[in-house]
Amino acid sequence: MRWLLPVPSRPSAERVSELVARLRAAGCVFAEEEAELLLAEATGPEHVETLVTRRAAGEPLEVVVGWAAFCGLRVGVDPGVFVPRRRTEFLVELGLRELASGPGGSGGRPVVVDLCCGTGAVGLAVATAWPAPPGVELHAADVDPVAVRCAARNLAGTGGHVHRGDLYAALPGELAGRVDLLLVNAPYVPTGEIAFMPPEARDHEPHHALDGGPDGVEVHRAVAAEAGRWLRPGGRLLIETGGHQAPLTAAALRDAGLDPRVETSPELEATVVIGGRPPVAGGTA
Repeated sequence: MRWLLPVPSRPSAERVSELVARLRAAGCVFAEEEAELLLAEATGPEHVETLVTRRAAGEPLEVVVGWAAFCGLRVGVDPGVFVPRRRTEFLVELGLRELASGPGGSGGRPVVVDLCCGTGAVGLAVATAWPAPPGVELHAADVDPVAVRCAARNLAGTGGHVHRGDLYAALPGELAGRVDLLLVNAPYVPTGEIAFMPPEARDHEPHHALDGGPDGVEVHRAVAAEAGRWLRPGGRLLIETGGHQAPLTAAALRDAGLDPRVETSPELEATVVIGGRPPVAGGTA
């Protein structure tokens, strides 16, 4: 005799409409899409209610379902970790372009560092997209132990290494002067503007992952100041920034001896500043 597992029943149209109405009343702009996703992730009626209640209370959708879509990947997201944004896909796109055109992209195994990694989404996307073999030597770092644990799970299949510490203090010393690509999505919201952010970010994401100091560029200056020690000659530093902060971020890279340029994506409303460490005499960038 063959046993059949019960097939979960599809919620009625009235039930779906009720969930959509609750989400819309809570301020969810894409209530229909969110309701469909929550229903797809739920294991039963009680779980549906739990997920919808959490979302309606303001928790980020990605935290409620436990993952975020990023560069075609499903990235795990734990409570208390910065949620990867779609605009940060531009940072990955540019990083892969720089890696392909730079000295580390012409052969061998390029060294990539995802600094202020959060979930590790940026490093994961680069490691997944870069041809294997040889692949990349990936290192990710964050000051927050919650983020480090989350990133370690997400990067487990890449062979990458996840380190805990404040910026470069987290990295092993043997990386100094070896990094081909340094990718940074550090906080760049000015302190005074955090209060005006959407509640799901302001109330549910770690403050240190949002606060960029009085002008939003405090962490960028710290990253740029020490980048030259870690980049190989011809290596690249890429920092996501805000449109208003871009001139200040570029100035920080210039002051650190890097040659900055600003790249923008109108489609993603994203801005990235790229700076390279000058190549050695007779070398190529």
